[in-house]
Amino acid sequence: MLSAANMSKTELIIVGKIVAPHGVRGDVRIVPLTEFPDRFHELKTVIVDDVGQLKLETAKQHNKFILLKLAGIDNMNDAERLRDKLIKIERKDLVKLPEGKYYIFDIIGLNVFNETGELLGVITEVLQPGSNDVYVVQQEGKQDLLIPAIKQVVKKIDISGKQMVVKLQEEMD
Repeated sequence: MLSAANMSKTELIIVGKIVAPHGVRGDVRIVPLTEFPDRFHELKTVIVDDVGQLKLETAKQHNKFILLKLAGIDNMNDAERLRDKLIKIERKDLVKLPEGKYYIFDIIGLNVFNETGELLGVITEVLQPGSNDVYVVQQEGKQDLLIPAIKQVVKKIDISGKQMVVKLQEEMD
């Protein structure tokens, strides 16, 4: 399971946060909020909160940060105005994941069914405690159901159909 951010499918995806200006040319230092910080080297544009879409001129790794030069941000004062703003991208700019891997924001909101077609609930959260993720399924009138994200339990994930089919452990042979 990989995450870009906890965003719905129709919104922009958060991939970084501007934390400070860097130098006098208008570069900004960002903390990457993605498992793919190299993505910044491939992007042509980004969306900055309250500013809009900006052309990305350069991206460089600097310790645990990424330094970005954004078009139209040409001095330290311009860069300072971007402090604490989020960097977002469109869905089309997401890193393509291998078959069987999904972004957390795509998993949240899926309807979960057992193998007989009974609706168990909706995934509201994805926990990452260690060896495998755990899906938190909110059930109507019942305690949340915790489903391990393992092949023996998760039988089908259909992102476009907004559903997951699972075989609960008590149903296992």
